[in-house]
Amino acid sequence: MDIAQLTSVAIFVIALAVIISEKVHRAVVALTGAALVLMLGIMPFDEAITHIDFNTLGVLFGMMLFVGVVKLSGLFEYLAVKCAHLAKGDPWRIMVLFILLTALLSAFLDNVTTVLLIGPMTLNICKLLKVDPTPFLITEIMASNIGGTATLIGDPPNIMIGSAAGYGFVDFIAVDAPAVILILAVICVIFYFMYGRKLTTPQSEIDDVLALRPADYIKDRRLLRISVAMIGLVVVGFMFHGNLGWESSVIALAAAALILLLSRANIDHALAQVEWTTLVFFAGLFIIVGAMTATGVIDMLATWLVDVTGGNVFLTMIVLLFGSAVVSAFLDNIPFVATMIPILLSMEAAGMDVTPLWWAVSLGACLGGNGSLIGASANVVLSDISRKNGYPITFVQFLKVGFPVMLLTVVLAAGYLVLRFPPM
Repeated sequence: MDIAQLTSVAIFVIALAVIISEKVHRAVVALTGAALVLMLGIMPFDEAITHIDFNTLGVLFGMMLFVGVVKLSGLFEYLAVKCAHLAKGDPWRIMVLFILLTALLSAFLDNVTTVLLIGPMTLNICKLLKVDPTPFLITEIMASNIGGTATLIGDPPNIMIGSAAGYGFVDFIAVDAPAVILILAVICVIFYFMYGRKLTTPQSEIDDVLALRPADYIKDRRLLRISVAMIGLVVVGFMFHGNLGWESSVIALAAAALILLLSRANIDHALAQVEWTTLVFFAGLFIIVGAMTATGVIDMLATWLVDVTGGNVFLTMIVLLFGSAVVSAFLDNIPFVATMIPILLSMEAAGMDVTPLWWAVSLGACLGGNGSLIGASANVVLSDISRKNGYPITFVQFLKVGFPVMLLTVVLAAGYLVLRFPPM
């Protein structure tokens, strides 16, 4: 490695260590790391800007604005009470219901939009039942990343892979969705032993919740109707944004603009709901990871993952699955997948059957997001919401649960891929 490569790796490792320590807010760490990249001349400002994924930031900003307006209708409180009634007030049943709902929504919306919708509902229902929302939020983070793996539009790596390999929506449903269903079934059992047996609340609290009328929590019926219609449009927009030739950020920003126009909501109030620290964190992190991309570190890592197998398709599939997962737990999976795509395309041009490898990268990069608190956008967004409501989720706290669960899901995915693409 040359000096620039070593420096970029050092900045990333130190930033990660400080984030883990929880001594400094992660947004400040990311901003400082980005400043060091620029000050030390690892890459110029103009190039650094190109590494910021403005599409991701646009989705985050647009959906935060959108949800900030939807909140005013009382929709989340209404749904929270409705879910409590469906689950007969039992906290474990509610957790399972929210896990499945989060996974389903994440398959058709982006992960961030899903957790922005589910997060307020969870906090409301836990407040009603007087239970700690932290286990609910942790399981929802993981469900969002698992559910997003199932479809072409569920997670950005899948969109990139679909475009490069020529796979469509139906292809992802046919290959990735069965693995996701298997994984969801297994983690629900795991979560029962981790959390379900401990989730108890006095019968008096359950009776009080069941006595509540969902309709009483609707604050603005006109805005509620607009919100429901707009959520439907957002789902359709995210499903077909590729066919329309629009980036997903265009859908999110257009939804925010339209609901602000229709609702006549106070723009200052809506902007106050935006998680600005989350946006700053991601902007800084994109530059830090971008420095490793620009200096060739990510390229070296991706090439090593392929070279270590000696060109054997089966071994390459397994190495790419686990390698993509571990790397994506701590690095943004978008630049990693972007680096892997030309490598796989060149292998295909050389006559190698890379079909299993595309799916290995898809499953590994998406499931790997559960490995740490910074592994995916949804993790950061929902943990920030949790912190602002008085329930901080620390890096180490999430790592103790997330990393083992991530490894388990990847092992399940490996078994599935072996059955789906057996060695010749």
